Amino acid sequence: MFAIPVGEGAELRPLEPWNAEEFLEHIDRAREFAGPWVPMTVKVTDLDSARQVLQRYADKQAADTGRLYGVWLDGTLVGGVFFRVFDIETDSCEVGVWLQPSATGRGLVTAAARVLIDWAVDQRGMHRVEWLVSSLNDPSKAVAKRLGLVRDGVLRESFPWQGIRHDMEVWSVLAPEWRAARAAR
Repeated sequence: MFAIPVGEGAELRPLEPWNAEEFLEHIDRAREFAGPWVPMTVKVTDLDSARQVLQRYADKQAADTGRLYGVWLDGTLVGGVFFRVFDIETDSCEVGVWLQPSATGRGLVTAAARVLIDWAVDQRGMHRVEWLVSSLNDPSKAVAKRLGLVRDGVLRESFPWQGIRHDMEVWSVLAPEWRAARAAR
């Protein structure tokens, strides 16, 4: 097992089916805050659905089409980052994130997403990393900006969620841009 530091007292680790109970407890803490934006935080309602989500991502990892990681702060699961899409044929992927309210404002998702993007670009040769976000989700757009992603455009009313058709903003970074920005940091 590995753990990568992503801040004081915080680490990034794989989130796997055996973590289902801890994952469910975390989702219960995150549901109201992240639910308007992250479907998994609404769909996970019991231990069985928690296991199903974690198993789906374990299967995606085995097929090399996605991955899921948790962010732990002082030993407590407080959020996650994931590759919702990981497409080795097109060398592109999509990163997603979420947190529970008690963990906001510490830079955890920015640091964790940076680890994922570094790995995707440097180790896996991804050329394009995307970040899809509801136009109403200002905190997530702020993370995309902090990461140096560029807003490509808006997919108007493309995502029906909880009775609202959300405009989804597409943000991205290309591998050469990511490497140049990292070198400048």
